[in-house]
Amino acid sequence: MASVLTRLRGVEAYVVAAAVLGVGVLLFVAAMAARWLFAPRTRTVASGTTYESGVDPVGTGWAQTQVRYLVYAFLYVIFAVDAVYLFPWALVARGHLGRASLVEVGVFIGIILIGLAHAARRGLLKWT
Repeated sequence: MASVLTRLRGVEAYVVAAAVLGVGVLLFVAAMAARWLFAPRTRTVASGTTYESGVDPVGTGWAQTQVRYLVYAFLYVIFAVDAVYLFPWALVARGHLGRASLVEVGVFIGIILIGLAHAARRGLLKWT
């Protein structure tokens, strides 16, 4: 009897996972059915034209963007990853971690500071 109950407890996790998957599929099917029911079906000239951020396209469509925005994106990603790594580590560090983990985080922060110093030296942190 105990082995049957143990097997049933293991099956409960699969039942919950299957239920979540089933609800997800039902929501997807409901969204597609609502789109099919309520979406307009007539094709107009306006629905076939390109629409970009509220601006009608003019010219050839070739435009150059400045590379500095890509650098800002990279800097954001670097510091977002830094925060994503450091906050969980700080929560765990409230317990008792050894010197090895402290050294690892010191190396990690050191690499981030080297990247920040490099960005500052190249003038990437100026808002002018």
